[in-house]
Amino acid sequence: MRALVIDDSRTMRRIVAQGLRGLGFEPVEAEHGQHALDLLAEGGPVPALACIDWNMPVMDGLTFVTRVRANPQWRDMTLMMVTTESEHSQIVRALAAGAHEYLIKPFSVDAIREKLELLGLMPVGESA
Repeated sequence: MRALVIDDSRTMRRIVAQGLRGLGFEPVEAEHGQHALDLLAEGGPVPALACIDWNMPVMDGLTFVTRVRANPQWRDMTLMMVTTESEHSQIVRALAAGAHEYLIKPFSVDAIREKLELLGLMPVGESA
């Protein structure tokens, strides 16, 4: 299963991608929301999951979620915010915009696994 990891921090992209790889995903990285939209627009299989940071230059995560939800081709993609934004109002905004889950940094691979299990996205044979 493909997963899109969107974060302006290269280190954070690597951490999330490595965690997802260990859970059986094939991660593709993007440095901001517009880069991720460009990757999606290239065609090919739509990732099953996108892990999205909120605060990024060029296009923030909330705008990315809104744009994905506006495109019928991408509506089936599961969107999970992975961000330091921890205020209740921010969580509500993200979920109202179309995010399925919300994971607050810092996090562990086990926390990612738990969220993916809740979403029914753990690849076959990878769930603990």
